[in-house]
Amino acid sequence: MTPGAVAGPDGALRCPWALSTDDYVAYHDEEWGRPVHGDDALFERISLEAFQSGLSWITILRRRPGFRAAFAEFRIEKVAAFTDADRERLLADTGIIRNRAKIDATLDNARVLADWAEGDLDELIWSHAPDPAGRPAPKTLADVPAVTPESTALSKALKKRGLRFVGPTTAYALMQACGLVDDHLETCVARAAR
Repeated sequence: MTPGAVAGPDGALRCPWALSTDDYVAYHDEEWGRPVHGDDALFERISLEAFQSGLSWITILRRRPGFRAAFAEFRIEKVAAFTDADRERLLADTGIIRNRAKIDATLDNARVLADWAEGDLDELIWSHAPDPAGRPAPKTLADVPAVTPESTALSKALKKRGLRFVGPTTAYALMQACGLVDDHLETCVARAAR
């Protein structure tokens, strides 16, 4: 049977995935599922979710300071201006995931987003947030989907506007991380803190 919320070292109930490391506990309690707004902040989340594809999130979380340093704090305008020399620098940077396709997608996505009006990315992403009243709180991890109709629609909308590495599963992970959906389990301490 898939577990529900589990008591952590402090006795508080949390989503089971959050208890494997202290890094996860902090991320779960303080960030995951909390609303994120702002084009640069959302560009960072899109980029990190793309880098996470095929890897454990803890790998990305622990390298996040390196990613932020390497990608100019994910400021869209700055990343859009990166040169071929910057690309080579990124490919040699041991502080990030040195995946050529993911680096190229991040640079290309920044160039696409640099042409959007301020607030367009935020508006587009948040326009795909489902009605929370229509989503019961998950009781176990088995109740948490990997893809939803909304994440599929978000993926299509982002791809239509020229973004890459934004499939429906990645889009749903973005929705979870940025608070468009609340997938903290029903009895999780973080659900009550939102």
